[in-house]
Order: sequence, then C-alpha cells, then structure tokens
Amino acid sequence: MPEPRMLLLDTASLYFRAFFGVPEIKAEDGTPVNAVRGLLEFISRLVNDYSPTDLVCCWDNDWRPQWRVDLIPSYKSHRVVEEVETAPDVEEVPDPLQVQVPIIREVLAAAGICVIGADGYEADDVIGTLATGAGMPVDVVTGDRDLFQLVDDTAGVRILYPTRGVGDPDLVDERWVLAKYGISAAQYADFATMRGDSSDGLPGVKGVGDKTAAKLLDQFGDLEGIIAAVADPTTSLTKSQRQRFIDAVDYLAVAPKVVAVARDLPLDRSRTTLPSAPADPTRLYELAATYNLTSPVARLEAALARV
Repeated sequence: MPEPRMLLLDTASLYFRAFFGVPEIKAEDGTPVNAVRGLLEFISRLVNDYSPTDLVCCWDNDWRPQWRVDLIPSYKSHRVVEEVETAPDVEEVPDPLQVQVPIIREVLAAAGICVIGADGYEADDVIGTLATGAGMPVDVVTGDRDLFQLVDDTAGVRILYPTRGVGDPDLVDERWVLAKYGISAAQYADFATMRGDSSDGLPGVKGVGDKTAAKLLDQFGDLEGIIAAVADPTTSLTKSQRQRFIDAVDYLAVAPKVVAVARDLPLDRSRTTLPSAPADPTRLYELAATYNLTSPVARLEAALARV
C-alpha cells in the first residue's frame, strides 16, 4: 500500500498559469482549450511526481468574500468588473479563459477528481481547512504566497510553489521560509499583514517592507507583541516605526482576519481519494473528442492507473 499523501490544488492559480503559459489551442468548433489542456497536464505531472493517494481541486466558490470586503473594502477591488448584491462579484477574467472554466469542471467530474469549494469562501480557505488535521502529509500546489502560513513541518504540510509550470517547484518548508524571509512559517501571516500585497488590495503598514517586518517579528514575536511594543514607550522601536503603526491602527485591527485562511470550514472529506480510473470514461472520452483533449486525457488516465 502506498504511503498516504494528499495533494491540494489551488485550481484557479493553476488554470490561470496554464492559460498564460500554454500556446493557444482550439477545439474543432473554435473554443479555446489551452487552459483545460494545461491544467490536465499539470495534474498528470503532479500525480506522477508525488504519487498522492488523495487529491482535491480546491475551488473559489467566492473569489472575493463579502466578509473580507466588509473588513477591508479595497480587498481585490482592482479586479472587480461588476459588483453583485446577491452573488459573488464578477472578476476580471480574459474571455478566452472564462469559457474554459465550465469545461474544466466537466472534465474533472468525468475523471472522478474531487472538487471542493465552500460558499462565501475562497479556495485558500478550503485548502487551509483540508490541510489542517488531514492525518497525512499534505502538499499544497499554489502560486499564492499567502498560503505559506500553512507550512508546518511537524504536521507534514508544505507548499509546492511553481516557478515554471509545475515540473520543478520550490519545495516550501519551514527551513525554506526561514531562509527566504528570516521568519518562521508560523509568523508568515503577521509578516504578510504588515508587508501588504498590492495584488490583493492590502495596503500593509506604510514604510514596513520585508526586512523591517522580519526584524520586528524577531524582536517581538508576533504582531500582537509589536502592537504592545508600540504602546510601551520603553521599547526599542524608533519614533518613526512607532508612528507608522499608530497611523495603521485601523488597518491592523481588521487585516489579520482578512489575511488568515480559514481552517475550520465544515467540508466533506469523504471523496478525496484519487481514483485509479475515470469515474465516467464514456463522458470523459466524449469531452476529449469534442474539445481536442485526447492526448492530455490519455496522459491523465495513465497517471491515474498508477495510483
């Protein structure tokens, strides 16, 4: 019996990467399929390279949850095409990619690969929950640095951080985080809160970059300790450092909740086992024929057969 190992895929991160990294390919009817093909190739490569017993394509049921926007209105605001009162806001996605997302869902379903999302939450939150208490080693495949907060050598949780494709990712463990940023993985969420992230609309603490954030965490342990030091005139903080945190008090009151991924969502973990054959081969072959996916589907089927 193979050793249990779970692969959690940040699906949108991977199909965006596939869309921009794989040359344009179209089905016979003109439908673009490069993201579909690229994602299937990624999954096959990952299954072959890491031999998981369990695999989940984690899904953004809501890419910009209202509860996060209520806390920080600028959260991902630059990506919004249309705000919607009763559903998730519409994200800016290239049209040739948008049309491929339903095809991706159909192909994954026919292949029998587990897809899990949670209404009102992002894929990051699904990943955080599934990685917590998984009962087996977990590899999270993502291009999102925010998930470095999940790295835990004791629990066997690491990040496979793609550099080019997914063939040679950085293996992010506690030693890697320490070498890269000078902090522990457990400090990463506080580090990211202070540094901010313009790609997510998080302003951070003005004037506090990677080096300053790491130095302060080394001195005071965590964000709570830094804020306590700001209020204590006897600490070693400079006048300008103290003022920067005073100026950011409103942001710091809410940002940790936005940055931290959920770890306790009520998710169904019963379907995560990776199948050794497609769930619906007839439908899978129909989709392969319709959307010019014969080769990547064959490679996926061969990878599953090795499970």
